Amino acid sequence: MSGSNISVVAVPGWPRPKGYANGVIGTGRTLHVAGQIGVDTEGNLGESLVEQFAIALDNVLAVVGAAGGAATDIASMTVYVTDMEGYRNSPGGLGAVWRERFGKHFPTMALVGVADLYERGAVVEIQAIAHLA
Repeated sequence: MSGSNISVVAVPGWPRPKGYANGVIGTGRTLHVAGQIGVDTEGNLGESLVEQFAIALDNVLAVVGAAGGAATDIASMTVYVTDMEGYRNSPGGLGAVWRERFGKHFPTMALVGVADLYERGAVVEIQAIAHLA
């Protein structure tokens, strides 16, 4: 689970985390990706939480790619959701979306429930940090 510019930190004696890493060490240039929501390149907002999650991840990956990086260079993500129960109740759909884009790469992550997001109708926003060569 290491990208070319990051390595995962494992704490001895701790169980292996599922779907995230407890710590990551990065080298190279640091890219901070602003919060990305589930709006596609034509300005259309995804209709469901899973669809918005997929588009928001695609937008994060587009910024990382534009800077010369790849999914495996992402060291950290913060996911903001307005519907925590909807997120909890969508593990299959969210997992499939994740695997399509990241495979078995899991950065450090935080999931934060929020009352609202700036864009009306947005239910997911994702902020990320990547380490690039």
